[in-house]
Amino acid sequence: MKPQPFKVGSLADLKQVKREIAAQAEHEAQAAAQRALEAKRTREQRSLFQAAVGAVQRLPAHGTANLQPSPPSPTPKQRQLDEAAAFIESISDEVDITTLLDTDERLSFRRPGVGPDVANKLRRGQWSIQRQIDLHGLRTDDAREALGTFMREAHRQGIRCVRVVTGKGLGSPGKTPVLKDKVHRWLVQRTEVVAFVQAPPAQGGAGALVVLLQPARGA
Repeated sequence: MKPQPFKVGSLADLKQVKREIAAQAEHEAQAAAQRALEAKRTREQRSLFQAAVGAVQRLPAHGTANLQPSPPSPTPKQRQLDEAAAFIESISDEVDITTLLDTDERLSFRRPGVGPDVANKLRRGQWSIQRQIDLHGLRTDDAREALGTFMREAHRQGIRCVRVVTGKGLGSPGKTPVLKDKVHRWLVQRTEVVAFVQAPPAQGGAGALVVLLQPARGA
């Protein structure tokens, strides 16, 4: 906005005009001094920054920004496949375990050095069942893989007592408990297994096993 021209009609008006001119000049002088002070401070700060960082070189401008997210951590799928393959190869359906099972009507099992009281406590339900898996109706290969994964994960998690449901084999040809016999063989070959017994009637009876696992490392 342009300043309005001063109107002078008398001596008093002239004095008023002089005072206004003087006030305006003082205001402009103060504003100029303030701008000069701010410019000086800016130069000093810039000099201090340059002295602190030393010589710098401008990066070339490429005009783009990398907005791609970081790739996720690789899933150890190959390791999992290797573990599963090693498990299947190491567990045999043909191993003879008749000398390893206790010759009672339930064919229970306990590792050498494990007292009979351990099996007795399992039968009486003195160990609380923490996890269970139902293999009833699965094909042999599927049941073997499922049991291996279940036992491995239960042991890693510090689980001590589990139930494995096999079924009584009433639907098998000749009503022979084929899967139950295979599960006996698989469990005997698992290093995590301390002992197992036929489940009490209230927990599945002849169609299930109660299995005691080794303590996890560091537990």
